[in-house]
Amino acid sequence: MSDNARLALLELLSRGSLKRRRTQLDAYDALAELPWTRATGRRDEIGMVEERRAELAGLIDRVWPAWRDVLVDLVAAGLPPTPEGYGRLLDIERAAALPELPDRINRRTAASLTASHSKASLTESRRGALGGTDTSHDGAIRLRPPAGLSARTVNGVIDLGGIAAVLGEVSIPERALVDGLAFEGEMRAVLLVENLGAWRDLSPPPGWLLAHVPGWDTATVGHMLNRIQGIPVVHFGDLDPNGVRIMLHLRKRVPNLKWFLPEFWFELIDVCGLQASWPQDLELDFAPAPVRVLAARGLWLEQERIVLDPRIPEALDAALILDARDQCGFGSVEGP
Repeated sequence: MSDNARLALLELLSRGSLKRRRTQLDAYDALAELPWTRATGRRDEIGMVEERRAELAGLIDRVWPAWRDVLVDLVAAGLPPTPEGYGRLLDIERAAALPELPDRINRRTAASLTASHSKASLTESRRGALGGTDTSHDGAIRLRPPAGLSARTVNGVIDLGGIAAVLGEVSIPERALVDGLAFEGEMRAVLLVENLGAWRDLSPPPGWLLAHVPGWDTATVGHMLNRIQGIPVVHFGDLDPNGVRIMLHLRKRVPNLKWFLPEFWFELIDVCGLQASWPQDLELDFAPAPVRVLAARGLWLEQERIVLDPRIPEALDAALILDARDQCGFGSVEGP
């Protein structure tokens, strides 16, 4: 018997009535058919027939021998004998049994300690049980850094460009970014690339930092952008409804985010355009006319189709020429 079904018996026995809840529908319907219960006159509620209390108690004794202790604990905590109340009681018991915690733990670890399993949500009360311990998503962002770019942490300095020259890329963990990693060196711009193939195969102009931003997984890139100030940021993704949504999502974090939309890409609409259903309520007022044409024709373009085009580096540089500031050459990032 499930916990929710046992709690239905406990509520009926301790309160004399049981409310109908989505999480206890089967138990409610089964009890409503028994002669131990009666209608109360209230919608979605049944009451216990007092003359059958002994039979109900006998049933709960068989399926939940510890129910009396649980009821005492619920009453002592001021909690109701419901799924929500019982869940809160278990949270309180888990919080009381927490081991000594470090300054930061992964959010899955935190959930496994304060909730029923590692994929449970970290509610406000569960976070409160952690005290001063922070939780982290522990993502990592894959970068293709330009030559000469380094990263500094409290543990030292590392040449990111040198690592990439050997391995082709570097990976920066979220914790390093949150703990104050600083980029040092010259950087012309940052390019956020949605798809892995496009990110890996694209040839950028000198001085560009390429970051892989897989779809909606933007938490770690947000931490990275917090460590980069005064450097233009450009986004390059698929031209489909989801790609537009991702662009809108990223613009909330980077209001001056530029959208990489080279003219030669749209020359492929009739040749490479793929069928797509564009929602009527998708915000497109901010989008250039060619994107709105795609939507009107029910088509989309994938970014991989143009990543090897030799015009890409020049088009990326052209995307920055919006004002005099962008034409002043390389900017630099330095640690605090």
